[in-house]
Amino acid sequence: MARDRAIPNSIPQPLAAGAKIRWLQRPPQLKTKDIFPDRTRIRRKLVQWYDEHRRELPWRRTQDPYAIWISEIMLQQTRVETVIPYYLRFLEKFPTVESLARAESGDVVKVWENLGYYARARNLQKAAQQIMDRFGGRIPAHREEILRLPGIGRYTAGAILSIAFGRPVAAVDGNVRRVISRLRAIEDPIDDDEVRERIEALVQTLVPKRDPGRFNQALMELGAVCCTPKTPICPSCPLQTDCRAWEQGFTDRLPVRRKRKVIPHRQVVAAILRNEKKRILIVQRPGHGLLGSLWKFPGGILDSGESPEKGLKRIVREELGIGIGVGPSIAAVKHAYTHFRITLTAFACVLSGGVPSGPVWRWAGIEEIDALPFSKADRLVAASVAIDP
Repeated sequence: MARDRAIPNSIPQPLAAGAKIRWLQRPPQLKTKDIFPDRTRIRRKLVQWYDEHRRELPWRRTQDPYAIWISEIMLQQTRVETVIPYYLRFLEKFPTVESLARAESGDVVKVWENLGYYARARNLQKAAQQIMDRFGGRIPAHREEILRLPGIGRYTAGAILSIAFGRPVAAVDGNVRRVISRLRAIEDPIDDDEVRERIEALVQTLVPKRDPGRFNQALMELGAVCCTPKTPICPSCPLQTDCRAWEQGFTDRLPVRRKRKVIPHRQVVAAILRNEKKRILIVQRPGHGLLGSLWKFPGGILDSGESPEKGLKRIVREELGIGIGVGPSIAAVKHAYTHFRITLTAFACVLSGGVPSGPVWRWAGIEEIDALPFSKADRLVAASVAIDP
């Protein structure tokens, strides 16, 4: 069998009139079998389907680059129905780049509370501040400039540039990779860097110069509602007759991913300490990391084989320089993050020696705790504390 002849992708990615974008690494190589033979027909069928079947979503009613940017960041690894109320509240609280840049960081994180991946919120504000300082409050319309902003990668840049500015740039998310892997029967792992580059180059050959944002949204919508991960609705797909995986009868086997590692489970403990005024001791996390800047109850991750009582005493002493007595457990919460799972157990504790020192801490009432940003797991613990004061 003859081997596929690799040909370079020479499709330019315009920034401004006459300008071209460089690939971040070497230009991806497209295989002859990957190339769509009739791109115009595929574009027409896909966009027609999108116009008739697309969901009515609030960010599709605007071409404001700021609103589109907010929506794209929120939609990363988060379901649409979860994002909608957060998107509306966020824009109500921070309607402009300037309002976001000048906001208190705690207010930004509070509005984001329970949406997860809190680095997204911190990076949004950092990027807004840079946009104010470097671009006079206007989101840059050039790919090389927008990619330098915190929290903006190739997909987000492509989405903003195509939808808000009409730039013919591919916007390739997980939905799009899944669609393309099935359309072209790509049996290589789509989470491999070279395959991701190859798929992005292939999508770029499809992106039209006219209304590229509409096309990109159509391709993403197809993956979200029709070409779904486990049970694709092939009879409803406008590209069914163009799909090699459907033709060959193995849509259920694609896309291929590398074998995932076992997700570790961590035991986490927290101390519920009250002072003579019945106020509760809380601590603010550092401004970096998974839950950066959020508030929590004193405590942390147990060492392997460590008992909850001994571990909680050790952690609180290291964290705040105080001694505690550990009483009964008052709440237990299970929660899953992307790369690990936790069981958070909170214990009623008493202060046995010392004065808190170290990180930012305070004694807070229930109403104050409600007003501060906490992680979802800590918020569930706080709800138990409020019920059982």
